[in-house]
Amino acid sequence: MQRPTRFDLWIGGRLVAAQRHVELAAPWDGRPFATVAQATVGEVERAIATAAAARPAAAAKSAYERFAFLRGAAERVGANHALFAETIALESGKPLREAKVEVDRAIQTLEFSAEEAKRLHGETLCLDAHPAGKGRFGYTRRVPRGVIACITPFNFPLNLVAHKIGPALAAGNTVVVKPAEETPCSAFLLAQALADAGCPDGFVNVVPGQGVEIGEPLAQHPDIAMVSFTGSRAVGIRLRAIAGLKPVTLELGGNAPVVIDDVSDWLESLDRFVVGGFAHSGQVCIHLQRIYTTSARAADEVVEALAARAAKLKIGAPTDEATELTGLIRERDVVRVASWVDEAKSFGARVATGAARQGRQTYLPTVLAGLSSEMRIAKEELFGPVVSVAAAGSFEAALAAANQTRYGLQASVFTRDLERALRAADVLEVGGVIVNDVPLFRVDQMPYGGVKESGLGREGPRYAIEEMSELKTVVIRRTGR
Repeated sequence: MQRPTRFDLWIGGRLVAAQRHVELAAPWDGRPFATVAQATVGEVERAIATAAAARPAAAAKSAYERFAFLRGAAERVGANHALFAETIALESGKPLREAKVEVDRAIQTLEFSAEEAKRLHGETLCLDAHPAGKGRFGYTRRVPRGVIACITPFNFPLNLVAHKIGPALAAGNTVVVKPAEETPCSAFLLAQALADAGCPDGFVNVVPGQGVEIGEPLAQHPDIAMVSFTGSRAVGIRLRAIAGLKPVTLELGGNAPVVIDDVSDWLESLDRFVVGGFAHSGQVCIHLQRIYTTSARAADEVVEALAARAAKLKIGAPTDEATELTGLIRERDVVRVASWVDEAKSFGARVATGAARQGRQTYLPTVLAGLSSEMRIAKEELFGPVVSVAAAGSFEAALAAANQTRYGLQASVFTRDLERALRAADVLEVGGVIVNDVPLFRVDQMPYGGVKESGLGREGPRYAIEEMSELKTVVIRRTGR
């Protein structure tokens, strides 16, 4: 495979000329690297019609046929690993070392989706356990919903697309994908890999463009059976409101906390804290944003150790193998992160390292001491390279502080005390509790999603397939009995 410098629409298994295009610039240095279509509402409707026409063929595919082209796509992504990684680095600004990990994860996501295609089944029903059920038996089966609208964000432009396309196809659906306007190229390459692997025409359709223009028409369209969205809280709430009776899965971000118990070995995991706080410049939904300790002494130790390591991170171009941190995706995000840090400082936060802008769109990795509940950083999703630390005073107080946010995606606790680990698992108001690792931990087959305003539903191939299929009940009366 080769990365084109011009991307049109992907409809019906091929590139289709678009009416409009824009030039994409790399976030790191602003240099143009691709020209990409901007779909109109009419072009989106064409993609939906193509996907709807392919529905019967998708539903008729055997479990093995779905498995085969998903596995084949995983193999083709692997065979073009360097191309995919470089594309991710260019369009998102993600360091190449992290982009390579994302490609590995996308391969695994496709492989898990392929395997789950062979495990899509229902169960038999003991109908004659009811007095009226005599002479009858029944079973359930899972059937595809139809055309799935997949709307994805910029921060994982390959793997989060795979997390929607893979399960949707495994369940027998067709898809229309609207990738983030900043990072559409990886989605096109994945569509090409699927086509090369034998995925039939029309099963996958990609329409890049501005969310404000085509997102709502896509979600509202009567031929869309379900919406799967990853992105901002505000957009997710709006999509849910306009989707009507369509099922909607929403992954809307978080404000991930870590609770450090006074009997823990957190220092042994310092490398994980650095990754959790600063991977992709903090532009990850489960980025480590807040740390609560049980004592002031412990808070000082965490601040000192984390700041020393953060200050040594190598900042550079995303395509440099040695780079550990690059920049944020947009200029306005740099401004926003800086303003939140300034607000925290006005409330008494102390800067241990960072808190400054460098170069075009880089905000230095930042560690703040003295986090307090009135700061936006304590309550909202920052999506930037800032970790804040507070001394809660006790384990229970730390758990309570961790819950003081509208978000609830993932959280973690560091402790050697099993009872306290289980207590945290009970008390923390999140979709996932990680013990003795940072909230950033995710393997791609696990159920993933949040509570409160972090969203609805779960991803992870097996769990997404449950969302993307419907349960049908079949009852048979045996005559003559």
